[in-house]
Amino acid sequence: MIRDKVSDLIGRTPLLRLSVPDGAATVLLKMEQYNPTGTAKIRMARNMVDEAEEQGLLAPGGWLVEATSGNTGLGLALIAAERGYKFTAVVDNHSSVDKLRGMLAYGAELLNVGRDEEGLATAERYATARRLAAEQGAYCTTQDSNPGNPNGYRPLARELHDDLGEGIHYLYGAVGTGGSLCGTGRVLRERIPDLKIVGVEPVGSVNFGGEEAPYHQSGTGTPVTSEICDTLDYRLIDEGIKVSDSEAFETCRYLARNFGILIGGSAGGVVYKALERAQSLGPETTIVALVCDGGEKYLDTVFNDEWMAVNGLFDGRVVDRLASMLRHTRTGRVGKTPDQVR
Repeated sequence: MIRDKVSDLIGRTPLLRLSVPDGAATVLLKMEQYNPTGTAKIRMARNMVDEAEEQGLLAPGGWLVEATSGNTGLGLALIAAERGYKFTAVVDNHSSVDKLRGMLAYGAELLNVGRDEEGLATAERYATARRLAAEQGAYCTTQDSNPGNPNGYRPLARELHDDLGEGIHYLYGAVGTGGSLCGTGRVLRERIPDLKIVGVEPVGSVNFGGEEAPYHQSGTGTPVTSEICDTLDYRLIDEGIKVSDSEAFETCRYLARNFGILIGGSAGGVVYKALERAQSLGPETTIVALVCDGGEKYLDTVFNDEWMAVNGLFDGRVVDRLASMLRHTRTGRVGKTPDQVR
């Protein structure tokens, strides 16, 4: 397989079956980390630019602006580098350092509105991006309201249908802008009317109600200070559930140390909730979990023991629960994992 552009490598990501106990539902991970930039959001980044070009909103050599927590910015930075656009990412201090470094590596300009404050500044990011674009005559991709965001996941839905036909019963995905879950779910629902679509957000996010609180999962959720994104289509979602940081991050660590699977923080939350549901369903049921990025961008946080301890995120009960929801098939010598030693 020979391609002429990096963006031609987007898509056709693999499905990975988790080893669950006998009698549980099948859990398949759609491994979007095998896209360029290691994330699903490269799909919608390319599509938003494609649609802007087709609509005459973006001239050759133009300027792109977006408010991003990291992965959308990585995708836009790659597309901008490939097509000769300038790109400015408006960020805050909730982004992982590796995502910021990745955007810089592609030649992006970073504008940090977080100053010295930790955590999310979502509303200020979006407002600053729109203001900058208006002042400079740039094109703001506005992922929170751009139909090109969910439209970019239509190929993902077609890939799943090509591989599994109508044998998908549940689709699980993280919900921030809602683009990946709603864009994928909309196309699949047309082909599989009985499909159940489940959105997962951090405890503390308000997409599905509840009280606002700080959370460490990045690239997902909506704080109370921000508006719900227009791209989040509640009509498509059958169930909205919440996952704690500990559940999400312990899942990432458990999969890495016991199965060699390295996934991102919010993806860990999606997998944890999919595994919980699998225990109450029979083996004739198939759950697909959208794993929207890999774990390489979280080595200083999720996979860092000191960071986990400082933030009080270790939870042995979650580890025990994971051990009961997953079946080990190792053939070599098995010793205790660091989590078990702790």
